[in-house]
Amino acid sequence: MPRTLPSVDPLTPQEIRKLEDLGKTVRNQRAQARLRIDDAAALSFVSSDLMSRLENARPITTDKLLKVLDGLGLRMLVVPACDAVLLKSELQALRASRKATGNPSSTSGRDE
Repeated sequence: MPRTLPSVDPLTPQEIRKLEDLGKTVRNQRAQARLRIDDAAALSFVSSDLMSRLENARPITTDKLLKVLDGLGLRMLVVPACDAVLLKSELQALRASRKATGNPSSTSGRDE
């Protein structure tokens, strides 16, 4: 039986406060990339079991987490809580501006 892709969830939290938020974010990114869990795991150089544990809010090691984030084109940014509100509003404004002009992000999110 073919594996199905998860649906994209527009309500995925951007601010990660617990493992559940992180798992939802990873699953949503995988859904947007239209990757099956085994394909996303292979791109990240981790096992499908590890990817499943992460998406289901079960703990994994930090080095594996960073591999998954890199494989899916995500980055972790750790900032003081007082700056998080400002960064969040700036990101929302930037996204709204890009959407209004029809100009998607000009970078792939990958380091150059």
